[in-house]
Amino acid sequence: MTRILTYLCLVGLLIANTAQAQRAKIDSLLGSLKNANDTSKAYIYYFLGKNYLRVSNDSSAMYCNKAVEHAKRDNNEKMLAESLSVLGAIEKYKGNYEEALKYHLKALGIKERLKDEYGLAVTNNDLGILYKNMKRWNEALPYYRRSNELSKKIGLGHAVSFTYNNMGTIYNEIGHRDSAMMSYDSAMYYAEKTNNAGAMVVALANIADVYFADKKYDSALVMFEKCLYYDRQSGDKYGLALSHMQLGRTHNVLGNYKKALAHIDTADMLSEGEELLRERIDILTVRSSIEESLGDTKSAIKHIRAATALKDSLLNEETSKQISELQTKYETEKKEQQIALQNAELDKKNTIIYGVSGLLLLLVLLGYSYYRRYRLRQQDRLQKEIIKQQELATQAVIEAEERERKRIAGDLHDGVGQTMSAAKMNLSAISSDIPFKDEEQKLAFEKVMALVDEGCAEVRVVSHNIMPNALLKSGLATAVKEFLNKIDSKVLKVNLYTEGLNDRLPSNIETVLYRVVQECVNNVIKHAGANTLDITLIKDEDGISVTIEDNGKGFDIKEAKRKDGIGLQNLQTRINYLKGTIEWDSSVGNGTVVTIHVPDA
Repeated sequence: MTRILTYLCLVGLLIANTAQAQRAKIDSLLGSLKNANDTSKAYIYYFLGKNYLRVSNDSSAMYCNKAVEHAKRDNNEKMLAESLSVLGAIEKYKGNYEEALKYHLKALGIKERLKDEYGLAVTNNDLGILYKNMKRWNEALPYYRRSNELSKKIGLGHAVSFTYNNMGTIYNEIGHRDSAMMSYDSAMYYAEKTNNAGAMVVALANIADVYFADKKYDSALVMFEKCLYYDRQSGDKYGLALSHMQLGRTHNVLGNYKKALAHIDTADMLSEGEELLRERIDILTVRSSIEESLGDTKSAIKHIRAATALKDSLLNEETSKQISELQTKYETEKKEQQIALQNAELDKKNTIIYGVSGLLLLLVLLGYSYYRRYRLRQQDRLQKEIIKQQELATQAVIEAEERERKRIAGDLHDGVGQTMSAAKMNLSAISSDIPFKDEEQKLAFEKVMALVDEGCAEVRVVSHNIMPNALLKSGLATAVKEFLNKIDSKVLKVNLYTEGLNDRLPSNIETVLYRVVQECVNNVIKHAGANTLDITLIKDEDGISVTIEDNGKGFDIKEAKRKDGIGLQNLQTRINYLKGTIEWDSSVGNGTVVTIHVPDA
C-alpha cells in the first residue's frame, strides 16, 4: 500500500497543462510501472489510460483494459468502475455511442453497489451527455436529473449548475422553452451561489441562445455582454473569443455592422493567437456574412474560402492523426504478442501444479459454498418476510387513515352540513312570521342567521381540506393547484410547474403525494419564514418527481430529526409506502429543497 501511495503522490506532482508536462507525466508512470508490485499496477495502468485520453485514444484503451484486468483480479471495484468510465469516454470521442453506453452502464452498476455518490453523480451526467449526443432526449433527461439530485445532496454546487444547464439544453431541443429557461435560471442561481464564473457563462450563453432562436436579439445581446464580462474577469481567452463572435453575430442581425465587425476582429485575433482552429472557422463564416451585409462581396468571398480551406486542413490533420494512432497500435500489439508467447510457455508449466492444488481447494470451497448459500437463503427469506409484514402494516395504517378522512369528510358534509343548511332554511322560513319588537331584536336575529351561514361555510371548508373534491374528480395536479390558490400571494408567492400529469394516477399515489405536498407547504408557512416557494411535479417514463424549494431560513436536518423527527418520519413513511425516496437539502440560512421520486409502478 505504501508503494501505491508513492506512485499516486508522484502522479499528483505532475500537474502542468502543457504537452511537455503531459509527456513527462506519462514517462513517470511508465517508469514507475517497471518496479511496481501487482497491487499497484491497476492504479498505474488506470492513470496511464486517463493521461493518454485525447492524446492517443488507442494507447488509452490499451492501458485501461490492463487496468480492468488487474482490478478484476484484485477485486478492486472502485478502480474497475473508474477504468470502465475512461473506456466509455474513449468510445464517446470516437463517436461509438452504443459502445460507450455499455461501459458507462457497467460503471454505474458498480458505483451503485459501492454507494459512491460522487462517482454516481459523474457517471449519471456522462450517460446524460451520451443520450443527448444520440439525440435521445427523453432518455438523457432522467440521468441528468439523478446527477443533479446527487450533486445537491453531496454539496457539489458547481455540478448542480452544470446539470441544470444540461437539462435546459434537452428541454430546449424538445421545444419546452419555459422549462429550458427555468433550468437555465436554476443553473445561474447555483453558479452565483458557488461563485463559479465558468458555470455562469455557460448559463448566460444558453439563455442568450434561446433568446437568439426566438429572435429576441436585444435580450440575447444583453446576455452575451454579460458572458463577455465574466470571461474578462476570469481571463478565459477561449471564452472571450466565443463571446466576441456571438456579439458580432447578434449585432450583424440587428444591423449594427460596425460593432459587429469590431467584435469579430477581436474574436479573430484571439482565435488566431490561441490556435482555436475550429472556432476560427465559425468566426470567418460570421465575418463573411457581415461583409456581405456591408456590400463588400470580394472580402466576403475571401473569408468564406479561408473558412473552407481551414476546415479541409483540419480534416486532413485528423486523418493523419488517425493513421499515426493505428501505426502505434500495430507496433504495440506486435510487442504484446511476443510477450504473450513467452508467458504462454511459463503458464503451461504452472498449469499442472495449479490444477491439482486447485481441484482440492475447489472441493473444500464447494462444500463451504453450499452451506453458506443455504444460510443466506434462510436469512434472505426471513428478511423478505419481515419487510413484507412492515409494508403491509404501513399500507394498512395509511389506508385506514384515508378511509377515516373520507368518513369524517362525508359525515361533516352529509350530516352536520345538511343539519346546518336545514337550520338556516327553517330560520329563513319563519323570519317573516316573527313579530320583532324593535330594530335591535331584528339585528340580533340576522346575526344568528349570519352565524349559521358561517357555520355552513366552515363545515364545507373543513370537509374539503380533509378530502378535496378536486383530488377525487380531477386528479393530483388540479388538487394541488386548488390548494395553493388558497394561499395569500402577498405572504407567500408560490410557483407551480407540472408536466406529464394529464392522465390520472392510481388513487393511492395521488392521495399520498397530495398529503405530502400539503404537509410540506404547511411546514414552509409555519416554520420557514419564506416569501417564495417553487413546486415542480413531473411524470415521465422513470416515474414521478416532486421538488419543493423555498427561500426561507432553512434548518439543521440532523438536529431536527434528533429533537422532533415525527413530522419528517411521517413523510418518509408515506413515501416508503409508494416504494419511493424523499430527501431534504437544507442548512441554516440557505432555504430548503425537498426532493421526492416515486418509481413507475
